[in-house]
Amino acid sequence: MAEHTKRTETTDPAALEDQATVLAEGVDEEPIEGNRRLFTGSGYMFIAALSTLYAMFHMIALNGVSVSDWTGIEIPLLPQFPMETWNFRIVHIAGALALGFLLFSAHSFHPDKEYNKSPLLSWFALALTIPVLIAGVTAVGFASTISSGTLPQMGGLITWPAFPGTEIFQTEVRWFGIPLLIATFGGILLGWFERRGRELFAASDVVLALCGAVVAVYLVAIYGTAARNSVGTPFVPVGVAFAATAGAAMIMELTRRVAGLALVIITGVFLVYTFTAHLLPGILAVQSAYSWQRFFGHVYSDAGILGPTTAVSSTYIILFIIFAAFLQASKVGDYFVNFAFATAGRARGGPAKVAIFASGLMGMINGTSAGNVVATGSLTIPLMKKVGYHKKTAGAIEAAASTGGQIMPPIMGAGAFIMAEVTGIPYQEIAIAAVIPAILYFASIYFMVDFEAAKLNMRGMREDELPKFAKLVRQAYLFIPIIILIAALFLGYSVIRAGTLATVAAAVVSWLTPHRMGIRSIIKAFELAGVMSIQIIAVCACAGIIVGVISLTGVGARFSAVLLDLAGLSQLLALFFAMCIAILLGMGMPTTAAYAVAASVVAPGLIQLGIPQLTAHFFVFYFAVVSAITPPVALASYAAAGISGANPMETSVASFKIGIAAFIVPFMFFYNSAILMEGSTVEILRAGVTAVFGVFLLSAGVQGWFMGSRSAWFLRIALLAAALFMIEGGIVTDLVGVCAAVAIYFIQKVFNPKPYATIDVRGAD
Repeated sequence: MAEHTKRTETTDPAALEDQATVLAEGVDEEPIEGNRRLFTGSGYMFIAALSTLYAMFHMIALNGVSVSDWTGIEIPLLPQFPMETWNFRIVHIAGALALGFLLFSAHSFHPDKEYNKSPLLSWFALALTIPVLIAGVTAVGFASTISSGTLPQMGGLITWPAFPGTEIFQTEVRWFGIPLLIATFGGILLGWFERRGRELFAASDVVLALCGAVVAVYLVAIYGTAARNSVGTPFVPVGVAFAATAGAAMIMELTRRVAGLALVIITGVFLVYTFTAHLLPGILAVQSAYSWQRFFGHVYSDAGILGPTTAVSSTYIILFIIFAAFLQASKVGDYFVNFAFATAGRARGGPAKVAIFASGLMGMINGTSAGNVVATGSLTIPLMKKVGYHKKTAGAIEAAASTGGQIMPPIMGAGAFIMAEVTGIPYQEIAIAAVIPAILYFASIYFMVDFEAAKLNMRGMREDELPKFAKLVRQAYLFIPIIILIAALFLGYSVIRAGTLATVAAAVVSWLTPHRMGIRSIIKAFELAGVMSIQIIAVCACAGIIVGVISLTGVGARFSAVLLDLAGLSQLLALFFAMCIAILLGMGMPTTAAYAVAASVVAPGLIQLGIPQLTAHFFVFYFAVVSAITPPVALASYAAAGISGANPMETSVASFKIGIAAFIVPFMFFYNSAILMEGSTVEILRAGVTAVFGVFLLSAGVQGWFMGSRSAWFLRIALLAAALFMIEGGIVTDLVGVCAAVAIYFIQKVFNPKPYATIDVRGAD
């Protein structure tokens, strides 16, 4: 892991004041995963070229510019843009599979272990190139036949006569499907046991990369015919089912390599459900069993893998990953963190407040809570421990702040774009609606860490420990790419055009810094973007499998019926049940996948309850996000615990406490739509101000610190009650909350009741 702090050394008396300055360095460096291969020489050049071309392909395709537009020469082998939507998404997934399998091993590397001990397994894996080449040649032959013009047409579409008993059907089974499955599952199995050095390609991974390409060639060819209309029916070509089976298996295996087992296990449960649902009782039952051919023919379509999750990953997410890579290349991330130190470092418990500021800025672009923890936490967590925070609390603060980056507009870690894709609500409306909830979340964390610092009588960082604010203000032009992005979005530019302009701005602004981006740096940024995109693309595609199961079986609609029944008893009970399901579905999953799955299962039921669409999806989105800090499976908290050295479970409990407001804010959407910018200006302002005061009281009650002194236990309870009155949103309840807060302050100042027990927040609390 890169070193993130530097203490400057000098012998110049005039510069001695800078000797202890803490500066952020390496925040923009991508951490190296334990199973990522580190190639050298020609291997590195090949992977670098592949990842660069992959990222560049998306930038060119999204902006609809082809080589022929630049040169005036038609080159048949190169794709013409804009590409057909399904084809673009198929290529998008295939490229990520190929790049991902070559870069990420099936196992982690350990420096004290020797590899390359089992060459026999590598030879077995190389033998699998024979069936994959057979399948590949067959797929190319199909593509050639389809493009030859010899096949009959119906309604202007080419037919694909691959019915049982025909020669094409036999060819699909014998020379395409069976060889492809042998190569795919053989490559996955051998990958678990083949041990190659970190700097070497594994034969099994090369086979899987080729399988991904073969699946793409076949699907692009077949989906260009009338066979595409049979997707989701029993009449889907058997070759599509073979390709989809291999593709789904590879997606799940790559997800396991880059994101862990949680999402893979959940996907596996949904797959098992698909083929056993006809045996189950109650609302889980379906009328008849689904055949293998029908299901897998359905899942690799725009109702599943090629649906909303991949639509977003292939457009908005990849675009903003490229944008983030350009920001990293120009070292803007280091500037963000240093600016946060200069702004908030002098406050009591300064590093904790720096973590809130920096993690919010980095997290909205980063896209993953755990990745944000690693990027900023390796700097902020040690400094929080240094000024007096317990290691558990330091990790919890960073985890909660990094998670909040996912709800920070305008980018919201790509969540806003998925919501726009799923709901059809314009992106600008979603970003505006997210403003007050984000303020409430970060205000709550700020109050929590401030009260913690006050209880421990902490100091801020000294002036000579911090970067010079005046110098950083002179570099405020580094915010220009972010400003251009926001301005372009709200001026009505498309998200793709706004993201492209911001990316270009990042390169231009770098010329005002020591990290000027030339041709080599730009290529390096594209290379970095290609690598960074693998995890999120795999996760989105894997979530698409779950979405496909839900759309085929209709289990989401039956879940909606359960919510309606609960709402008959209590609407609050129905919301609480929806919250639990959203958190359970999101545990162990990156934010993007967690929201995509929860939106398919939970949101339709909430909408049927009469909750507005935007409110319902924000409700689901928030709980999908905070699943990253919810015990027992809290990815962001576990990542922070790895840096702080604290117990992971204790850290997750502490981060749950610090982010407690995030579990209440979604209920505020339901009771007061003005929180989502719906209503008059006066209503919105009143809702925002009273809600901020409410989370202040909530934080005071949780921490037991109010207006400069510790609070007795009964006053803490009263503070929590007052907070709930303020959060409810009505005029009467607001007045009750304010009066209660005034009464609590009066009792505390006049009678000064002592707490019966003093809790050591640095320890077990």
